[in-house]
Amino acid sequence: MRFASAWGSRDVLDVVLVRPELVAEVSADRAVDRGGVFRHPLRFKRLRLDVPVADVPVFGEGVQPFSG
Repeated sequence: MRFASAWGSRDVLDVVLVRPELVAEVSADRAVDRGGVFRHPLRFKRLRLDVPVADVPVFGEGVQPFSG
């Protein structure tokens, strides 16, 4: 998975996976450019203290994104 540093930029950000301890709600969309880079950043909304970490799929597992 690749993330761009800014719209129209060819710079790619590194992804660092961390050990989950809290669940956060974010807003996101599915805009991906032709190179497979997500076009818009995620936006933090709130911590979800009512959701246990064990209920959230590991990054890259679980529901696959729609590609159509």
